[in-house]
Amino acid sequence: QVQLVESGGGLMQPGGSLRLSCTASGFTLDYFAIALFRQAPGKEREGIACISSDGGTTFYAASVEGRTTISRDNVKNTVYLQMNSLKPEDTAVYYCAADRRILREACYLRYEYDYWGQGTQVTVSA
Repeated sequence: QVQLVESGGGLMQPGGSLRLSCTASGFTLDYFAIALFRQAPGKEREGIACISSDGGTTFYAASVEGRTTISRDNVKNTVYLQMNSLKPEDTAVYYCAADRRILREACYLRYEYDYWGQGTQVTVSA
């Protein structure tokens, strides 16, 4: 069974840090581009970070750039999202997505990815 599972969400303090993990089971992430999306209540889903399957390309949304890093560990079949200086507006359900059709050196924040995780809630509040 092909699955992407996000973990690391929860209640976070403003100004704090978040580390989300996205782990694949049933397939290997080696040849998949990965993206992290989030959706806040009443808002559209937003692609916030992506990493190419070769790990050499990353993109970030303006809303998180400069305080966010996406990385991958193909041995652990896991992608990580590190986000610092958290703000209340970072509150959302965070999803990871994967797609093998994308070129090895590319990734996209706006793309219809094939596989999706179930999401993990992140709440930033004092």
